[in-house]
Amino acid sequence: MGDNLIEMRGLRVAFNGHEVVHGIDLDIRPGECLALVGESGSGKSVTAHSILQLLDPSATQVRGSIRYQGEELLGVHERYLRQLRGNRIAMIFQEPMSSLNPLHTVERQLGESLALHKGLAGAAARRRIVELLELVGIQHPRERLKAYPHQLSGGQRQRVMIAMALACEPQLLIADEPTTALDVTVQRKILLLLKTLQKRLGMALLIISHDLNLVRNLAQRVAVMRSGVIVEQAACEQLFRAPQHPYSVELLNAEPGGAALCRESTENLLQVRGLNVRFRLGGGWLRPASYLHAVNGIDLHLQRGKTLGIVGESGSGKSTLGQAILRLIDAEGSIRFEGEALEALSGKRLRPLRKRLQAVFQDPFGSLSPRLCVAQIIAEGLLVHTAMNAQEREQAVIEVLREVGLDPAVRHRYPHEFSGGQRQRIAIARALVLKPDLILLDEPTSALDRTVQKQIVALLRRLQEEHGLTYLFISHDLAVVRALAHDLIVMKDGEVVERGETAELFRSARHAYTRELLAASFAGGPAH
Repeated sequence: MGDNLIEMRGLRVAFNGHEVVHGIDLDIRPGECLALVGESGSGKSVTAHSILQLLDPSATQVRGSIRYQGEELLGVHERYLRQLRGNRIAMIFQEPMSSLNPLHTVERQLGESLALHKGLAGAAARRRIVELLELVGIQHPRERLKAYPHQLSGGQRQRVMIAMALACEPQLLIADEPTTALDVTVQRKILLLLKTLQKRLGMALLIISHDLNLVRNLAQRVAVMRSGVIVEQAACEQLFRAPQHPYSVELLNAEPGGAALCRESTENLLQVRGLNVRFRLGGGWLRPASYLHAVNGIDLHLQRGKTLGIVGESGSGKSTLGQAILRLIDAEGSIRFEGEALEALSGKRLRPLRKRLQAVFQDPFGSLSPRLCVAQIIAEGLLVHTAMNAQEREQAVIEVLREVGLDPAVRHRYPHEFSGGQRQRIAIARALVLKPDLILLDEPTSALDRTVQKQIVALLRRLQEEHGLTYLFISHDLAVVRALAHDLIVMKDGEVVERGETAELFRSARHAYTRELLAASFAGGPAH
């Protein structure tokens, strides 16, 4: 066994006879941080879940060897695994809202682990819970004890998940994509927290990610995984300095690069003046209503054929602004599209303009109907907005699928049969088939792997060049925005704090919040 905490040898995992992990060898040493990186579907999470045997035994076959401190884990009694899980080996997951019980308070959820593994209850458990919340940087921890998950921000929920995992002081913490759903500034804070806690508690950390650059400041060693096989293992500094496998090079170069193609344009397609969006929070017979000002007095203009990037953290008002401009939600202020006042149009009079104002959203699986095949999804707008016959609609669907890089033969398949990147191409095709003037792109790449992000950004740039499209591009990821946007506005708390040409703003940002976003997006350097 040597000095390894975990030792995998010849690990093979199959689902209903279909093998997805092909005989890998992997070691985790005490006190080290090992990053397991690769694209979605590479087998990273399956490998990690195999350690604690969290995979469904009725549909999964696991072969090979997984040893913990010299003891074989495969085939051991469930009672032993229950003692191990959360106690000696703990795990935090990608989406805390799915992992935390929405009906239980923070105190109760943290208390369950302490009661099960440490026998703590009452005042002793409460003191330990407060200590854990302080440890992971939750402000005013005593006030958070009675909070439910929906009352916390994304970063706070992830910190609660980390506190739960650390409750019993494990020897190994497995972090499965712990920051994917978070803003870049929150991502940076969570990664720094994990790095600090690992050193402070002396535990081993296995971090799973699809973003090689994200783990650069955290890991001592990196294992690169592709299609169920580990293609390269190396010290972090060595891998970043001289990657040996072509796939490692591809992951390192996956960040969208370049700058938006320069387009000369003086025609304003869109002008917005004094836009306000308020959401009613409360009020009734005996007390006045209170409101949340989600968008507060925003002015912007967008020239034809260009891209305006709108950046900021979750809750800054980016998506609300985009939806208000497209008249998807109620707003106050002036919205002029080719000089026509959209705010003055009723639903019936606005309908003809819908063809020219299209949107692509963050989660294509959520925005594509699972009951319709691809051809029906793309042709739906043609049915509503054009007089095409069935044959003409079919031909339009075939042509637009080719444009977005998909084989037209797939048009009779359903959304669940495609990868995330392919689904986003379908969503783009659905918007593009109507030949719009303006497309709202609301976080269209944030749910995708870096390599797929790069492909989608390249696709959007090509389509803009070929069709003269105008984009409103909403994102919290400045690396993606830099590759696509000509101009930029930075939003915080419903207001624009900075605006300017993208290149100039990246070169010399004036506002502290913009500088914070830039630092979080492009922080790099080897782990220490």
